[in-house]
This record gives sequence, structure tokens and C-alpha cells, in this order.
Amino acid sequence: MIAMPRSLILLGCAATLIGAGAWLAPPSRAAEEPKPYTVKDGNKVDEATYKGYLYYGDLCMRCHGPDGLGSSYAPNLTDSLKTMTKQQVEETIINGRKNVNSANDKVMPAFGFNQDAVDNIDNIYAYLKARSDGALGRGHPEHLNQ
Repeated sequence: MIAMPRSLILLGCAATLIGAGAWLAPPSRAAEEPKPYTVKDGNKVDEATYKGYLYYGDLCMRCHGPDGLGSSYAPNLTDSLKTMTKQQVEETIINGRKNVNSANDKVMPAFGFNQDAVDNIDNIYAYLKARSDGALGRGHPEHLNQ
């Protein structure tokens, strides 16, 4: 048996615990991303966010409910976007997602074939991120240039 100095054993244990902690609870990158929206007076938004609201209503609301608050079969997106990065949201919209187990059977269809969804993915994200961040309230926003 090889004898190791106690300081090396403690250093190795500390490195393992630090590494395990980082693996178990990765930092949220969603909070570090720049804001993709402009909201003034709580309800006036830039053009991209306004378009996002309109396309959300057309493409997403039937499952995710008004204002992104979820439904009995689709999650609350204002909560989801608190931890998801823009890239994760885009991947989910384009490729869909399956969350099937004994407790639930949730399937998000892929929208990569839908040109409106693809062309407006940044706008939809801007609207949902503004809602998720609490910068934009419920209901129909006003366009800043009106």
C-alpha cells in the first residue's frame, strides 16, 4: 500500500466535492443573457416583442395558455424561461420535446417545419422573456411607436 500525505488526500476530497457540487447544481446561464426586449411604462414594447406577442398568440397560446402561464397539459413558460437559455428555448421550439413517464405524457411538437415559427423565434423569445422577467404584464401590449 502506498502512503499518501494527508494534505493530498484532503485536497483530493475537496476537489471531488467541489466538482460534484458544480455537477449537481450548474449555474443558471439564463440570468446572464442580455435582455432581448424593451418595455416602457409596464406595457409598451419594442417591435420585436410586439411581434412575439402576436406570433405567440397564433402558434403557442392554444397549448401554453394566455400570457405563457401554462395549461393542464403544457407548462408555464414564464417559469420555464427563468432557467432556460435562449438556445434551449430555440432547440425546444424547433425540435420539440418529449416528457413521457408514468406520471405524465407531455409532448411538445416540433415547429421547425413552420416558417412563421422559425422566422419569428427571436420575437417569440423576446415576448416570453419579458413576461418571465416580470417586465411585461398580462394582456395585449402596446407598440412603442404607436
